[in-house]
Amino acid sequence: MKKTLLAAAALALTLPMAAQAQGLLPGAQRGAEDGAAAAGPVGAIVGGAVGAATGAVGGLLGVDERPRFRSYAVRQHRSYDWDGDVAVGGVLPSSGVSYYEVPSEYGIRGRRYTVVNDRVVLVDPGTRRIVQVID
Repeated sequence: MKKTLLAAAALALTLPMAAQAQGLLPGAQRGAEDGAAAAGPVGAIVGGAVGAATGAVGGLLGVDERPRFRSYAVRQHRSYDWDGDVAVGGVLPSSGVSYYEVPSEYGIRGRRYTVVNDRVVLVDPGTRRIVQVID
């Protein structure tokens, strides 16, 4: 256990600052939170690793940006009512839902957003798959 913690700490200290600034740490944090909620401690470990990988490409909002972005999105657009489950991995319909560009100030590339069942979500525009739910 101690060796694992030391290895993780050493890795974190050696990461370039540019990678951290792009979202590696917020991605890991969000992944750990989501994984813990879904599957407890093991889910937190797996989610943190996956979140770090996906957060590093700038495709997800960091923890600090979520409240501001959510406020922006719900002020700008009304919610679409949908019978499906609003969760990461869900695929939204191709018609009836409007998808919007994420303002550049949030640093999110390759994603769109919408408001579904009063929840703000980031989606992959090619597949309409939900990649992040902003609560």
